[in-house]
Amino acid sequence: MRPPSCSLARGPLLLTVLVLPWLGGTRAQDTCAPPERLTYAEPKEDISTMKDFPVGTTVSYTCRPGYVRILEKQLSRTCGKDLEWSPKEQFCTEMKCSHPGDLENGAVTVTDLKFGSKATFSCGAGFRLVGTSEATCIIVDKGVAWDRDLPFCQKIPCKPPPDIANGHHTEAAEYLYQTSVTYTCNDVPRGSDPFSLIGSATIVCTFNQDTLDGVWSGPPPECKVVKCTAPRVENGFRRSGLGFSFTYNDSVVFECNPGYFMVGSNVVTCTKDSTWFPPTPTCREVTESGCDAPKVTHGVVTPEKSVYATGESVQIRCTAPCTFPGGAEEMTATCQGQNTWSPLQDCACEAEGSGSTPHIHKGRVVDGQKPSYTVGDFITIECYAGYTLHGSARIQYIGGNQWAPEVPTCHLSAYITAIICVIVAIVVILAAFWIYKKFFSQNGSYTVDESCKETCILKSNVPAEMEELIQA
Repeated sequence: MRPPSCSLARGPLLLTVLVLPWLGGTRAQDTCAPPERLTYAEPKEDISTMKDFPVGTTVSYTCRPGYVRILEKQLSRTCGKDLEWSPKEQFCTEMKCSHPGDLENGAVTVTDLKFGSKATFSCGAGFRLVGTSEATCIIVDKGVAWDRDLPFCQKIPCKPPPDIANGHHTEAAEYLYQTSVTYTCNDVPRGSDPFSLIGSATIVCTFNQDTLDGVWSGPPPECKVVKCTAPRVENGFRRSGLGFSFTYNDSVVFECNPGYFMVGSNVVTCTKDSTWFPPTPTCREVTESGCDAPKVTHGVVTPEKSVYATGESVQIRCTAPCTFPGGAEEMTATCQGQNTWSPLQDCACEAEGSGSTPHIHKGRVVDGQKPSYTVGDFITIECYAGYTLHGSARIQYIGGNQWAPEVPTCHLSAYITAIICVIVAIVVILAAFWIYKKFFSQNGSYTVDESCKETCILKSNVPAEMEELIQA
């Protein structure tokens, strides 16, 4: 049996043990936990060592760098009866940078002006950025500012255009994007063969999309002497281009004699290699069998051949937007022999602006002439006798009263010019000889007659015809 003193001593101790946790728990439930960390503000005093905050406790804050106080809002938070910190809404806001400004010949893209935002810079076509392509709004001292200066857009430059042999180009102070230069061939002494400009006469400064380096739109042209010999076709003749010598881009039109049909193109052009392209055609005798290639305006023939056997068929397809009468885009034609196709129709095209026949000085249209033209129509041009065609003899209407290639011109043939010069020279020589024989071929001494000094008439052993002329 335990002593009664022990029981009495344990009673108060057990009560204390049971009551103290209850009292301690009550105090913990009446305090707020430490306030959460704010990205936009920080406490004025160090509260990192404090664990409990009684109801009604107020913590004062100051805005962090890059943030500024929102007007009419307190820079503090209070532990409420609900043991939550209030207010919960933000009371500091990000500072804003001023707009970077406009970029001449470029663009500035800014999603926001708040602290930490970014601005990007870009240039328009033909310009490249000199400086940074991006800037950030950062903290500077007690405020904010952009960490980079505004760049500028520089017009992309090209290297000086290349020089060419036997020619020259226009000059410019500097060669920037969209600057164009034009090449011209040098003049030659009279009697020498002239230089022909081969290629595009004008090149333009453009740029490489990947590197933004300036590049020229194409290679420079070439100046060279081009001379094509007069072409001839057996069993045919030249309908235009009757000279003996031809230069670059001169054209000749051929025609076969009666009883013959042409195989190949009837128009050939002098190329930069002093050769004719396409090759000169041939004239074949018309026989009972066989057909030449069918000629269809605004259409394509398949298979494409120069000669077809009797009974052979081809597919003819109209080029858009043209169609055959009735709306069909394709038809089959068969060679009937004697260069006859059946059925054979031309493709009809809706008018896209009618054009008129171009005026050819000293020349005329010999094939394809119409009161008006639709896009895709062809005409063939020849010069009058004694004139040479400069340009393509076969041109196509492209709309807007424009033709491609350009309408050719007719120039007096070199041999005709030479004949005229010789005739003029002979006439001048004969006239000079007649004057000399008429008035100055007789010998004699000329003296001044004393009676006519004032009128300065020379008198001597002068022919009677001269004396009559003087008296007159």
